[in-house]
Amino acid sequence: MRTIRYKPAFLLFFVLSCAGSPPPEAPVIEEIVVPVPETQAPREYYLTIVAAGDNLIHDPILKACFKDGGYSFDSVYDQIRGYILPADIAFVNQETILGNDTLGYSGYPLFCTPPEAGAALIAAGFNVINHASNHVMDRGEAGILSSIAYWDTHEDVHYLGIHRSEDERRNRQVIISKNNFRVGFLAYTFSTNGIPLPRGKSHLVSVTENEKMAAEIDALRPLCDYLVVSMHWGDEYLLAASKEQKRFAAFLAEHRVDLVIGHHPHVLGPLEIMERPDGKSMTVFYSLGNFFSAHANPVKEALLGGLMYVRLKKNEGEISVEEVSLIPVITHYETDRSDFTIYPLQEYTKELAAKHWKRTGDPEMTVNYFVDKSRELFGDACSF
Repeated sequence: MRTIRYKPAFLLFFVLSCAGSPPPEAPVIEEIVVPVPETQAPREYYLTIVAAGDNLIHDPILKACFKDGGYSFDSVYDQIRGYILPADIAFVNQETILGNDTLGYSGYPLFCTPPEAGAALIAAGFNVINHASNHVMDRGEAGILSSIAYWDTHEDVHYLGIHRSEDERRNRQVIISKNNFRVGFLAYTFSTNGIPLPRGKSHLVSVTENEKMAAEIDALRPLCDYLVVSMHWGDEYLLAASKEQKRFAAFLAEHRVDLVIGHHPHVLGPLEIMERPDGKSMTVFYSLGNFFSAHANPVKEALLGGLMYVRLKKNEGEISVEEVSLIPVITHYETDRSDFTIYPLQEYTKELAAKHWKRTGDPEMTVNYFVDKSRELFGDACSF
């Protein structure tokens, strides 16, 4: 704050002297301080969000990551963590529940994953973990409670889509405050693979029920600047958005959601920027594909996933989306289904592709094939 100082007593003495009058006694000089506000440039704030698709721990992964009497998954993320750690918020769909020694560990069809897989996600930089998936009930209520118990030991990590009680579902709101942003998260799954929720315990998993979703979204919307909804939806191995996904996207737009992170099809789906009824936009990633998996399915597109990147700007309270892009990623494993590693596609070499387990009998399993497929789906939004 600048100030201008006026001295009125001195000015009076000067005027009287010029008029030829005898000078008065020396005046007491008083200062009048007038504050003048300075013009300040508006403050700008930025926030980055990354998101990964299905982290799906199949049996070959369990076998390959068991060494010296214990599990370790850290090395899987060595080539990709540099893209995750710098982000302010990093989301991943942890498709399988985190169990314990009592529940045992297994892959398809009823998954149960060692907690060391959760530790590896944290070390890679993820701090928002979704569990609302079709495999969430693979070990029943015990599996859900085991997962919650693990994440509760990490206070800087937020889990989505599962709840101990109805009270927790109603009152435990995930809002991350960072860089002068308040980002809210909700998550839903369309299926639990036919495994029913225990009677009287519908709170355990957030499923896609319009009335419940509307109530929860509308309650969270006024409490955050930017609202993200995770959706486990769509048709497996379909590279396009289904009619059901389109219907839900329109529903989410009506309720003023800002970003939709989609997963479940195990392949990449398209990106759409939708106009909401209120005139603002909603960014929809219909499917981020597989992040980490070992599908026996011959569809090679299941190896191709994406790391979503969104950069937000806040200026005088108004939020704008500065960048939306996708970093394609490849799950690599050798011909003996070992050495699992996630690579950014831009760093994946033809030499590595030649050694991939799925390359056997499929000469089209090349780096260029995946580059072309990524550009086909995302165009200029692809980051290479």
